[in-house]
Parts: sequence; structure tokens; C-alpha cells
Amino acid sequence: MRMIKLNALSAGYGKFHVLYDISVDFEDMKLTVVLGPNGSGKSTLLKSIFGLTTIYSGDILLNTEKITGKPPNQIAKKGIAYVSQVQNIFPNLSVRENLIMAGYTLRSGEANERVKEVIEYYPVLNQCYNRKASTMSGGERQILAIAMSLVRKPDLMLFDEPTANLSPKMATQIMTEITKLRDNFGKTIILVEQNAIKALNCGDRALLLVGGKVNFYGLPNDLLNSPELGALYLGIQQKEPSAK
Repeated sequence: MRMIKLNALSAGYGKFHVLYDISVDFEDMKLTVVLGPNGSGKSTLLKSIFGLTTIYSGDILLNTEKITGKPPNQIAKKGIAYVSQVQNIFPNLSVRENLIMAGYTLRSGEANERVKEVIEYYPVLNQCYNRKASTMSGGERQILAIAMSLVRKPDLMLFDEPTANLSPKMATQIMTEITKLRDNFGKTIILVEQNAIKALNCGDRALLLVGGKVNFYGLPNDLLNSPELGALYLGIQQKEPSAK
């Protein structure tokens, strides 16, 4: 089990304060969707968990172990993977080389076995195995980024707007692949996503950040059905009741 807990976390970048007093328990093997207006601290939340921000106060606990302020390489070894919105692959390397790079901390035999496993799971990568990643479509690159994170067999996966700049069809496919990680492999997932309705329909929990603070944390349907929160912060328009 890999339950992550934030306890009164305040974080940012140097003197630029972004998150204020965040206390949330992310449940094991659940998909939590993190939503909010631009600048609300969504990406900073993920980066804080992965050791990429300045922590001013509070704690980050993985089960009962405090990982607050640990560097990313140590956090990755704890079973946490971070798939960033940009620069999540090496475009000048081949698909094969990207996957090998992802397993650089593993023993050679173990790394090769895991690369073989992810290639079998994502056949599209086998089709372009020796091609440079720069020649792949946006959706294929995201599949590669997910596969690279899976090489290390993480328990907790952090996704930062994985469908950004993708076509609606490909965005749906990527969301499907992410939900499969929860359903087929029991991964705990924290997902920052710009398409609120699509994400909430896939999620088990919803976290709404506004101004760097928790505005809502609960069931996705409760947020979807909240006319005040949905319309004010997420642009979700409530359906008018049909006339009888």
C-alpha cells in the first residue's frame, strides 16, 4: 500500500508562496482528480510531493514515512513516479533508448525484463521501437512517457495535465490508459487535468484548489452536481430541467 498524506503543507518556489495549509489523505489504489482555475497550485501540489518545490511548513507522509523535502531521486526510489506535462521524454533518443534510460537505476537484466513488459502492454511502442521519439504523435509520446514511468514499477503515479494539446479522441484514449493503471494494476493516481468533466467521470475522489487552498475534497459527483463550485471555478454549466 502507498497512501500519501499531506499535513498542513505550505509550499512554493523560493519566496513565491503557492500552496497554503494543504491537508489531504490520498487513498490507496484510488484515482484522485486535482482541479482548479489557472494559478491555483495544481501542478505545484504534484511537484511538492515529488520534491521539486520549497516546503515552508507541514509534512508529506508516504504511509508513515516522512518524505518532506527529500530529493526527487530518493522519492522515485520510494515507488513514486511523476509524469510532467512537458519534457517527459527524450525526443532525440529512440523509443528503445528512452525506455532504457527510464530503468537506469535498475540492474541490467531487471531493466530489460521491465522494458519487455511495457512494450507488450503498449504495442504501439513496439511499432516505432527504433524510431526517434521526436517523430511520434503527441498521443504516442504520452504513451511513451507513461511506459517510461512504469519501467520502475511505481505504486503512486502523479500525472500533470497528460491530455494537454491532444485531440479529443487521443485525450480520451490517454484518460482510458490512466484509469487502466488503477483498474488493472492497482496504482494510486493523482491526476491534474484541464478537462474537468472527463476527469471527474474517471475519478474516485476530487480535490478542488482555489488560490492555493483546498476548496473542496470529496466525491466527484458532488463536485459535478454543485452549481456554485462547478460554474464558478470549473466552467461546468448545469443542465436546465426539462419542461413538462
